[in-house]
Amino acid sequence: MKFLKLLAATTAVAALLASPAFAQTRIALVVKSLGNGFFDAANKGAQEAAAELGDVEVIYTGPTAATAEAQIEVINSLIAQQVDAIAISANDPDALVPALQKAMERGIKVISWDSGVAPEGRQLHLNPSETALIGETIIKLAADYLPDGGDVAILSASSTATNQNAWIEAAKAVLPEKFPNINLVSVVYGDDDSVKSTDEAKGLIASYPDLKAIIAPTTVGVVAAAQVVTDQNLIGKINVTGLALPSEFKQFIDNGASQAVALWNPIDLGYAAVMLANDLVKGGEAKPGAVLSMGRMGELTLDDTNSGAMAAPFTFDKSNIEEFSKIY
Repeated sequence: MKFLKLLAATTAVAALLASPAFAQTRIALVVKSLGNGFFDAANKGAQEAAAELGDVEVIYTGPTAATAEAQIEVINSLIAQQVDAIAISANDPDALVPALQKAMERGIKVISWDSGVAPEGRQLHLNPSETALIGETIIKLAADYLPDGGDVAILSASSTATNQNAWIEAAKAVLPEKFPNINLVSVVYGDDDSVKSTDEAKGLIASYPDLKAIIAPTTVGVVAAAQVVTDQNLIGKINVTGLALPSEFKQFIDNGASQAVALWNPIDLGYAAVMLANDLVKGGEAKPGAVLSMGRMGELTLDDTNSGAMAAPFTFDKSNIEEFSKIY
C-alpha cells in the first residue's frame, strides 16, 4: 500500500512538472558568429535573465563563420528542436527571412537584436541604441581629436550587416552639417574576421597617406586596426576609434593608439533580448505602441516597425576604461 501511495504521488508530481505552468521555456540566442567577445558578453546577460526568470533555458548558438548561409543552418536546427523562441543578431536582413518565417509558422517566437532582420522575418527588433545617435557618436569620436579636420575611413564588419550599414549611413548624414571638416575617404569591410580586418586596415593606410583616423564600428575590426597602427609605429599619427569592448581594447587606450571608443553594455543587450523573447512566449504582443518588459533594463516601447532602442552608447577613455575593462 505504501508503495502504491508513493507511486501515485510520484506520478502526480511528474504530471505537474510536465504541465504548461511548469514547462521550461527554451530561448535560442543566435549570434553572428561564435568566438566573438561581444557576443560572449551578451550571453552572460542572457544567462542572467534565464536565472532571474527561473523557468527559462537559454541556448547560446551561432555559426563559426559570420555568414547568412551558416545562420540559416542554425535556424533550421532550432526549428527541428522545437525551441520556444529565437533571438537573433543577423548576418543579413533579408536572406534569413524565409527560415525565420518557417520558424514563426511553427509557433516559435522570433525577435532580432543588435543586427536586425527585415520586419517580415521577425516580430520585433531590439536596437542597442538609436541608429542616428550611434552614427553621430562614431564620427564625433574621431572629430573630437581632429580640431583641424582631416581624412578618416571606416572599417566595418560585413557589407550586409544591417546594423553596421545603418550606422554608416547615419554617420554620413551628419558630416556636412556637424562635421564639415571631416572627410570620409573610404568604407571597407573586414567581415568581423580579425585577419581580413587587419588586411583592410593595412590597405587603408597604404592607400591614403594623409589618413588621420580609422573608425571601426565593430569590436573585431577596431582591435585589428589598433594593432596595425601599433605595429606600424603610427601611434599619434592615426587615431583608431569606434565601438569596442573595454576588456579587449584597454591596451590600445593605454598605449595611445586610440583616444576613446564607445559601446553599450553587451551584457545588458543579451539580458534584454531574452526578457523580450520571454515576454512574447508568455503572451505579450508585438505591435506598434506595445510596451514590453526588459526586466531590470526597463520597458521597450515599439515604434511603427516594431522596433525599439535599449540605451545610449557610452564613451570609454583613459579616465574610465580601467574600471569597465573589469566588467566586460
